[in-house]
Amino acid sequence: MRRLTSLLAFMCALLCASVAFAEEPAKTDVAPAAAAPADTAAPAPTEAAPAPAAAADTSAPAPEASAPAAAPAPTPNKGDTAWMIVATAFVILMTIPGLALFYGGLVRTKNMLSVLMQVFVTFCVMAILWAVYGYSVAFTEGNAFFGGLGRMFLHGITPDSVVATFSKGVVVPEYIYLVFQLTFAAITPALIIGAFAERVKFSAVLWFLAIWFTFSYLPVAHMVWFWAGPDAYTDAKAAEAANAIAGFIWQKGALDFAGGTVVHINAGIAALVGAIVIGKRIGYGREAMPPHSLTMTMIGASLLWVGWFGFNVGSNLEATGLAALVFVNTLLATAAAALAWMFVEWMSKGKPSMLGAASGAVAGLVAITPACGFVGPMGSIMLGLIAGIVCFWAVTGLKRMFRYDDSLDVFGVHGVGGIVGALGTGIFAAPSLGGTGVWDYVANGVNPNYSIGTQLVSQLWGVGITVVWSAVVAFVAYKIVDAVIGLRVPEEEEREGLDVTSHGESAYYA
Repeated sequence: MRRLTSLLAFMCALLCASVAFAEEPAKTDVAPAAAAPADTAAPAPTEAAPAPAAAADTSAPAPEASAPAAAPAPTPNKGDTAWMIVATAFVILMTIPGLALFYGGLVRTKNMLSVLMQVFVTFCVMAILWAVYGYSVAFTEGNAFFGGLGRMFLHGITPDSVVATFSKGVVVPEYIYLVFQLTFAAITPALIIGAFAERVKFSAVLWFLAIWFTFSYLPVAHMVWFWAGPDAYTDAKAAEAANAIAGFIWQKGALDFAGGTVVHINAGIAALVGAIVIGKRIGYGREAMPPHSLTMTMIGASLLWVGWFGFNVGSNLEATGLAALVFVNTLLATAAAALAWMFVEWMSKGKPSMLGAASGAVAGLVAITPACGFVGPMGSIMLGLIAGIVCFWAVTGLKRMFRYDDSLDVFGVHGVGGIVGALGTGIFAAPSLGGTGVWDYVANGVNPNYSIGTQLVSQLWGVGITVVWSAVVAFVAYKIVDAVIGLRVPEEEEREGLDVTSHGESAYYA
């Protein structure tokens, strides 16, 4: 009861603060920037400031020629805005119900409802935290690791506020941009739940994810995706100044179109740390723990696949030919990975399984995420095939080798798949392999000097920093929560199942 009271008090304090903050006049110098290397997922809000009026001077003669009129401020294209609204709804569909059903079908009957509850409430919590401070910390100018607080409580944002896309002079409404990014921020912590499913307290899940979201998701998103926007790149000197205020990983030149590092590696590493710190489920390795409903898992995987078109294609921020390429790549890589996993499993175990095909599809979706706007269709197929094979090995051989209990293979699919995709981006983005290369915003054309080796070094920077950052934050967060309220439920509650012991209800009634 004391915990509930303190939580309600905290929420009331936030509400009061938001009201007070909102009543202050908006400051015109608060213009968050956003992010993304030549095609990631976050451009800079470009709020046009009115030209200062010249003071009247009646003693001065009128100028012989009037100054040229200022170029009109760009306005959002209705087609781009409509597409972003649809893409955002698609990403919500990925989490609730897509991810919830995918995970729910994989656990035992007695824990189905607990997983649905954890995913559903995590989405709600992260949505509020994103609006309160998350958007500001991730997508406003600060330093190379954290943004500022100028957009706390969405301060200063109006229906007329806009953010840049990846084309010069093209913008979208800031409200749709911030809610699109909200859906990324919500699904990423929810992915981690699969690693410690069936054994962690509901309160511990929420507290851990809130801490990890604040100190891992937000800074990694800022490091990878924050930049000054394309219009800042007018010449070499301006480009140097713009790069100086970008996120640290962006400055290293790493490419991540839709979240290979920010979402999948970030969540996968936190999941692995959790599986090790929290320990194995009771009976793991001695008792059979089969999925209770592969029907639910297949439905969930299908919803994830459909929703992922919003995730990847929406990250282009515009309804253009590049968006169409992203759609094609997302479809082909997923199909290739599902087939690769299925055939490898068929050859090694004698039978192809529905679980294997669904897991392969998710592995393909993960791997193509950072690459979808940079590779060509044949490159996406190759990347999907590689991801299907490598991730199959990760959830069978690697997991058995190190004997950790990642309940739903979050690390094996998202962590390993994200690394495969991030490094594969550096290879298959090469124009010589059918990729798009990297856009040079100063020259306004594709950089003709693409080097696979150089780009791989940049990709390794992104992977390495994300792995270390997420691992350290996750370890500290788990330890803090364990020390304060404890992570695991008592043994008798784990044996009975979390549906009844944690929530007082069951997913199924006879």
